[in-house]
Amino acid sequence: MLMRTDPFREFDRLAQQVFSSARPVAMQMDAYRSGDDFIVHFDLPGIDPESIDLDVERNVLNVRAERRSPAPDGAEVVVAERPTGTFSRQLFLGETLDTERIDASYEAGVLTLRIPVAEQAKPRRIQISGGGSKKQLSS
Repeated sequence: MLMRTDPFREFDRLAQQVFSSARPVAMQMDAYRSGDDFIVHFDLPGIDPESIDLDVERNVLNVRAERRSPAPDGAEVVVAERPTGTFSRQLFLGETLDTERIDASYEAGVLTLRIPVAEQAKPRRIQISGGGSKKQLSS
């Protein structure tokens, strides 16, 4: 049997259960740019991939996931420290990202999104005419 010595831990657990069920819990993330893609990693350990919901509306990416308790109904829970319930996060995507081509994968408890930079936002060369010769400038 598992024994605990912290007399306040049970109070903390109950307070977390009461308050966390009233609002979604935020998920932790890392984001960076690599070449022509923005990469976002969300930590979602123990989440069933079928419970993950992604949608984009007006350049706002919504990520929602749910973790259920592994204990069957009617079981006497001795320790419950891992958070359960609904997790959510919103990302505001810039106009320079191509929200039509987002790629999502889930592996080892990490949801990874690959968001490409839109073609119209990539640097391009502009040709200048006039004065008898043509020059190209980079923008």
